[in-house]
Amino acid sequence: MNINSITPNFMQTTASVPEQKKRESFLDKFRTAAKNSADMTDTIVVPRTIFKGYLGIMSGTTLATLGTLLASKMQKTSKALSVSGLLLSLYGTYAFVRPFIIKDTPGVETKKV
Repeated sequence: MNINSITPNFMQTTASVPEQKKRESFLDKFRTAAKNSADMTDTIVVPRTIFKGYLGIMSGTTLATLGTLLASKMQKTSKALSVSGLLLSLYGTYAFVRPFIIKDTPGVETKKV
């Protein structure tokens, strides 16, 4: 006797199968907890010079802080880090403020959109 197929005597529905929980990623937890979905996808357009200013100020402050932390151990390195940090912060301040003060420089938007 050959058996071609076995037919079950019950029908399984999708409602009776328990759903397996999909594991949420780290970012998915933020997306589900955010009240406004635009909070995760908003972008801000920042002029390049202002961005350079932020980077200059932040990295200059970091270098100046490292210079003061190393003041007692390595005096020449400390002085070099402090001076370069101060100069970088000075450039960052100039790059940040330039579009607001000097209106006719290249790269500054003069027309209203």
